[in-house]
Amino acid sequence: MSAAGRSEDDPGQSPLVDQEPDPGQSTPAVAEIAASSIRSGLAELELRSSQVLQRLENVKVSSTPENPNPVENEEEAGERVTSEDLLPAKHRVPSDILKSLEQLVSYTDSDDDPEFPLPALDDVSHLALISHSIVAYLSHLDRQQLLRVTNSISGDATRWLGTLFHFAHPASSFHADNADAVLRTVRLAIVARCPGYLEGGIPALAQPTFYISENTTPMRLHYACRQLGIPLEAIKVIPEHSQSGTMDVTLLQKQIQQDVGNNRTPLLVVADIGASLCGYVDNLLRLRDVCKAHNMWLHASGHGLAALVCAQNQGHVEEVLHSMALNLGSWLGVPSLPIVLLHRPLQNSALSAFESDPILSRRLNALSLWTSLQALGRKAIAERLHVAFQTCSILFEIASKCEGIRVLSHTPGAQTGASLSDVIQNPFDVQALFDAAAPVVAYQFDGSTTIPLGGSGSSAAAASADRETAEGLKPLEKINNASYFDRLNSWLGQILQRDCPNFDFEVIEHPTHGSCIRYCPLELGLGEQPPSSENLESFAQSLDAHVDILRATIKHKARFIHLVERSEVLRLVPLPEWAGMGGVRFVPEGWESLLTDQAKTELNKLNIDLVEALKSTDNAFSLGEGTDGLICVRFGMVTHETEVEELLDLVVTVGKSVQENSRVLDTMSEIVKKGIEAVTADLQRESEEKLWQEGILRHVPVVGRVFNWWSPPAKESGIKGRSLNLTQGVVESTENIYKYHMQMTGATAHQLPANRSPPTPMVQTPVGAPASPPVFPTVEPVPGNGNGSGTSEGTPVQSGEASGSMPAAPVATPSAAPTQNHVDHARTVSQSSAASSSVPELVAASSAINNN
Repeated sequence: MSAAGRSEDDPGQSPLVDQEPDPGQSTPAVAEIAASSIRSGLAELELRSSQVLQRLENVKVSSTPENPNPVENEEEAGERVTSEDLLPAKHRVPSDILKSLEQLVSYTDSDDDPEFPLPALDDVSHLALISHSIVAYLSHLDRQQLLRVTNSISGDATRWLGTLFHFAHPASSFHADNADAVLRTVRLAIVARCPGYLEGGIPALAQPTFYISENTTPMRLHYACRQLGIPLEAIKVIPEHSQSGTMDVTLLQKQIQQDVGNNRTPLLVVADIGASLCGYVDNLLRLRDVCKAHNMWLHASGHGLAALVCAQNQGHVEEVLHSMALNLGSWLGVPSLPIVLLHRPLQNSALSAFESDPILSRRLNALSLWTSLQALGRKAIAERLHVAFQTCSILFEIASKCEGIRVLSHTPGAQTGASLSDVIQNPFDVQALFDAAAPVVAYQFDGSTTIPLGGSGSSAAAASADRETAEGLKPLEKINNASYFDRLNSWLGQILQRDCPNFDFEVIEHPTHGSCIRYCPLELGLGEQPPSSENLESFAQSLDAHVDILRATIKHKARFIHLVERSEVLRLVPLPEWAGMGGVRFVPEGWESLLTDQAKTELNKLNIDLVEALKSTDNAFSLGEGTDGLICVRFGMVTHETEVEELLDLVVTVGKSVQENSRVLDTMSEIVKKGIEAVTADLQRESEEKLWQEGILRHVPVVGRVFNWWSPPAKESGIKGRSLNLTQGVVESTENIYKYHMQMTGATAHQLPANRSPPTPMVQTPVGAPASPPVFPTVEPVPGNGNGSGTSEGTPVQSGEASGSMPAAPVATPSAAPTQNHVDHARTVSQSSAASSSVPELVAASSAINNN
């Protein structure tokens, strides 16, 4: 049906209208009314599409799935699976369908996702997305009218792009991805070289051969070969030049001569114009001469082609190359724009044979590009691309001037020495233009520097550097520590991503140089823009600060390893995934020969306590685990002023302190255990003695009451409680505690009337000494400070803490005088209700109340 004859009840006119059309209503076949109908249909489509986009744009993330109701039993689960497999019998209104879509988009199981899962849309992006809906709508036009609309849209876009990119009288095709564009390019090269391709097929070509630089991925050519039935051995990868990083043209010529000698047909050369990771630019003029000599097709791809838009004078790039692929959606930050293949026109009917529908497959999807180019305008497009290249140039200067940073990407103006601003005003020179425009900046930290080892820090840092030089210690070099420098670059990339969110930095793995940081302002996401001058200043400051930390870390790491290897109690621990200065494990003397499973557990506990104590002094320490599964102390990044000796001495001092505390706890636990056994034996024995002294009849039910009434027992005949005196190592009876309402020792005797000595407890049972007598470390009180940082004598020890880990004692900083941990042993441990007493020295172990 033609558009002129379409009636208003045609369901194809406006598929998004919810209300049912009136079947009785009709529209006369008048051209004016049909045109009005189309305009109203496009307006309705634009309105509905805008509403849907706005709803999706405002969707917020949610952790609630679309169907949160749980299944109650297996029968319901079976019914639910069956119902989900079938299309619902009843129709759903569009609002419900869109609500389900919103729930699918909003659901997330991660807490790190942004609040809005879809990015915001600007006017150009909004128009580009609406254009895709209009394409589906326009495809229902009458065939002749669709051909007219399609030719107009694709023709306008092609002419505009030809003018922007200085490509005179181009032909074009529009593709969904780069692989499809390369496939089209191979077909163009085949048709241009062999016009009888349709009649003879691939055998008409004598083994076609394609040439590509090793810097460019061959995956797209692999796709084209598989689609056309060409063996993958037809792809020849040409090595890069050792100095420039571009395709070695001399090796290319040798490979072509070798292939011709083997009866192969050189067909296509793919030039890299900033498509590689480091943005290298092949020499197009030399490649053009090679292709002319062998009648080959020269195709160019890469972000560097965007520099053609910046050129202000007329030029003819089609004289240098045959085709080029343009990724305008990535360069301009506009979503869903097609990949455009501009090429020299070929008057050959074989081209249309590759397409199932010549009208729709290559031209109609140019509508989003057609609308976006008009919405931006030629001036705004040129300014955006010029700013992107200027950003790369400034970033290159910042990185190249930073000590310790090596820039791996293409140097702007490496061959001509001219800047992009100068080249675009000169007469059109395609090679000079691509040389001056750097689309990518890739750099890495390799430690290379001309600054002395002491850096720009204090005199102490310079003295430390002189000492290291005298001892023959040099900063680590990348050539012998490639994996460690990869971790350093990964750390630097993550820091820059955090501090500079306006830059889309990515950490990549270069096949030759390892981990490096890459930035490309021509790989923009939806609605993204190149960073501003303020962002560039912030990046420069952040890069200098963190590279200085990296330089200090590799400088101190050599001495760190040297000192740890000389230590008697520290062992160096390899940490494959750690970018800090390294890891050490505190191993007391003699433990390495007794590393049983139990000893490993105790060693892990000792180092865990050590890390907890160290973290209270400096956040540079953290808990780590070596490849052997044992715990270690990790050292983070350091500065030039850091004294490695003081850090390691601190680890040794605190480690020994933690070890001593662990021994004290073990000794106290042994004393408490034996004390409890002695208390239990004493109470059991005294209870039996009381039973025999008082007679069995007193303890017989009913009879005992009569017996006690007839002959009451003595008031002082009750069983005495017990307390454990940790200082003397004896179990004592508790009559003095309940008589004087305090725990009595020599230190508290002055509290009695007339300073009388406390009476000796009625029962005193020595506790068996442990196998090795405990050695309790003490500390001298700090002069002039009545409230020292150590544990005071009045601190009671609870029974639940006897076998647990003690809180780490405060550790003095390296600049302060060393202070040992204070441990007091004039304490007791309680098991009775008297444990709530505030008296610090003795706590009742068990209380037995006299039977009254």
